[in-house]
Amino acid sequence: MAKESMKAREVKRAKMVEKYAAKRAQYKAEGNYEALQSIPRNASPVRLHNRCKLTGRPKGYIRMFGISRIQFREMASKGLIPGVKKASW
Repeated sequence: MAKESMKAREVKRAKMVEKYAAKRAQYKAEGNYEALQSIPRNASPVRLHNRCKLTGRPKGYIRMFGISRIQFREMASKGLIPGVKKASW
């Protein structure tokens, strides 16, 4: 389980990216790099990191489901994810 502060930081970054997206695109189109540097660093979409929606785990993230590989495996074994079942041969 990730610390609550780490989860909150990611949420804060996501909001900031959304807030400055239009201004950032405008500055980039104009080639105004001085103004672009005045925007906060956390407003850059590159600084976002995908985290598991359930546990906040930053690694082993499966984009299609929005959860980590560990949670995916547990939920698939319990039958909680529609259309997914454990392979056996």
